[in-house]
Amino acid sequence: MNKIPSLNLEDFVLGNSVQRQEFVVDLGRAFEEIGFVAISGHYLDKALIDELYKQIKAFFDLPKEIKKKYEIEGLGGQRGYTSFGKEHAKGKKEADLKEFWHFGQYAEVPEISNSHYPPNVIVEELPAFNEVGKKVYKALEETAMALLRAISLHLGLEEHYFDAFVATGNSILRPIHYPPIQQAPKKAVRAAAHGDINLITLLMGAHGKGLQVLNREGDWIDAIAGQNELMVNVGDMLSRHTNNVLKSTIHRVVNPPKEMWGTSRYSIPFFMHPVASMPLDVLPNCISNRQPKKYEDISAGDFLRERLVELGLLKA
Repeated sequence: MNKIPSLNLEDFVLGNSVQRQEFVVDLGRAFEEIGFVAISGHYLDKALIDELYKQIKAFFDLPKEIKKKYEIEGLGGQRGYTSFGKEHAKGKKEADLKEFWHFGQYAEVPEISNSHYPPNVIVEELPAFNEVGKKVYKALEETAMALLRAISLHLGLEEHYFDAFVATGNSILRPIHYPPIQQAPKKAVRAAAHGDINLITLLMGAHGKGLQVLNREGDWIDAIAGQNELMVNVGDMLSRHTNNVLKSTIHRVVNPPKEMWGTSRYSIPFFMHPVASMPLDVLPNCISNRQPKKYEDISAGDFLRERLVELGLLKA
């Protein structure tokens, strides 16, 4: 597969039984073959998207000393600001050329889960930044929930299998700023080749070149969404849970041509996470003689912690 398929979520949410089934089949095929799909018909409207970009640009344009106020030690970057050059891909020493912010879960969570849910960090200088972040978070969470219901049907599970795991999951909305490149990077890129940690990722801002996906033939292909599309991909948690039936595909954000070094790039992924207690044990119906069980049992919380250590965001 050398092109990312495009699907309309309304076919599943509002369509008749035939449209719903076709969506389930096409989504499953895309996630099995390349792990990526472009989705229109989501729950974000253009006005909200425009306001979000306005607010995140305003935040990243703040002086460094103000942004650093919101970089909270001990959270592993799970809420608030992470400054430029802090995060690196698994197995890489070179830090990615980016800074970012994290909005987290807004729903009330059980007391037992509170240690996994740091409070959201409020930017005093930009009240609208906090408000629009919450609205976008909820719209993308609703979109991701609908996609997981289609995935459940594709896997032969009950449609609402994932609902209880993700309704108060520790999901993250991450506005990213890739600043202008000041000098030729030796080895670093804007985001080195990696797989995502979570169940599924919904990405805003993939409308221009930069994001690339490694297909089954080992070729890097451009992943460019239409103006009203989100790029959606399988994360490592879902790939592990399905015994690699659904593919967590390696992807990267490459540096732009030299003539565009002076420009910023913004992208906004929403990482759909389950509750920490969700067992990521391989689903029985994803095990066969041809595809024996590949992974040991582990909880989502333990898996997340392992990966944050590997990314350099938490100490072992």
